[in-house]
Amino acid sequence: MTDFARLLAPDQGDQTTPIHLVPASGFDTFLNGLSEAGRTAVAAAGFRARDDSAVFLPGGNGRDWSLAVGLGEADTPGRWALAAAAAALPEGRYRLAGPSGSAAAAAVLPGIALHGWLMAQHDFARYKKPEHPRGVRQLLVSNVAAISPAVAEADAAAMARDLVNTPAEDMGPGELEAAVRAFADTVGGRVTVVSGEALLEQNFPAIHAVGRASPRRPRIITMDWGEPGHPLVALVGKGVCFDTGGLNLKPGASMLLMKKDMGGAAMALALARLVIARRLKLRLKLVIAAVDNAVSGDAIRPGDVIRTRKGLSIEIGNTDAEGRLVLADALALAGEAKPDLMLDFATLTGAARVALGPDLPVLFANDEPLAADLLAGGTTADDPLWRLPLWQPYRRLFQSDIAEMNNTGEGGFAGAIVGALFLERFVPKGVPWAHFDLYAWNGTARPGRPKGGAAMALFACLDLLKRRAPCR
Repeated sequence: MTDFARLLAPDQGDQTTPIHLVPASGFDTFLNGLSEAGRTAVAAAGFRARDDSAVFLPGGNGRDWSLAVGLGEADTPGRWALAAAAAALPEGRYRLAGPSGSAAAAAVLPGIALHGWLMAQHDFARYKKPEHPRGVRQLLVSNVAAISPAVAEADAAAMARDLVNTPAEDMGPGELEAAVRAFADTVGGRVTVVSGEALLEQNFPAIHAVGRASPRRPRIITMDWGEPGHPLVALVGKGVCFDTGGLNLKPGASMLLMKKDMGGAAMALALARLVIARRLKLRLKLVIAAVDNAVSGDAIRPGDVIRTRKGLSIEIGNTDAEGRLVLADALALAGEAKPDLMLDFATLTGAARVALGPDLPVLFANDEPLAADLLAGGTTADDPLWRLPLWQPYRRLFQSDIAEMNNTGEGGFAGAIVGALFLERFVPKGVPWAHFDLYAWNGTARPGRPKGGAAMALFACLDLLKRRAPCR
């Protein structure tokens, strides 16, 4: 794991190399303030202050130099503003500065902008070491109070990325359990696991049905943390460690990224880590349903009817709609604790990606103040969400002739909404609940966001929880 704490330090006025932040609206002013050599460098690089862009600027004495980083249409630095700088720079110490070289820019730097600086220096190196390691790029920070939260956010995001990036051979249900246990050991969490045939004995039939075809035993993993008397937040994650589609087998191209189908579990665990690191006055119940959706003679079949922990019967319309089945039991368990708030995270539907693309998680919520707070948190934390409706008339789309519901909708329409409405059946009435249908993956590399696992919705949720439960 990257030691993010080394990458930020309090600014005590030491000699450093300056970094200039340039919004597109201020590009002409910036350019006019440069020397002729600086303007030549900008022109040669084609730098126009677009976001994720950077250019090296020569100094007047032929030795000193600096870096200019584009902010695009933003007037203030967002979460990824410094990623291009950290990705471009060699080992050394740096400070933000205005175009004249003053340190004024550092004083107004939002704390979230430190995230890009940190994440641009994180590599998933379990299987392949970086070909050209460049050493530590350290940023001197005037707002010292922002350092610890930024490091905590980077630690959580890196953990989520690394879990998602790990191939299914090394990240099965057992390894996901081990990750929860290792984290719980560091924070004093209490872990309970039910696996294999014990799932039937302890009334988790849907999780068992999905995972029984794999030699790696399915399981439900819970971690309880916090002090009595604090509000209880349930964090629920879909942990399908590999999804073949079951007997409704996915084509090869669709199966290629299915190691990331436990991305919801990674986000739930990462958010738990953030809540604890920020010392929020909350109790947590983390619930992860961990399975492989595999193919064998024991696999569930289209047309089968299975039971759930809540007692509802489900006809299997498609074995590739397995995530909502395991979440049905996980949500029911979380609801039994009578939480004050429930949040679930899942790579649930391709329909959500068709609607909003890979970068924008879909938010569903059964509570208007909760939805409003999450959307506001997404804006504040530069971690955007987009809400879709829990359109109740669409419940007719997953009706069954022989069971109380079907796990797929008729006609293929409104797939993300149908999936969310299905999950809502397992949330206790009166409990505020939000569901995040996310991709958990970057398909195109950008500074600080390499191709691979991606943390999504974490910081919008953290902003919500910070406002509802201040630090101790």
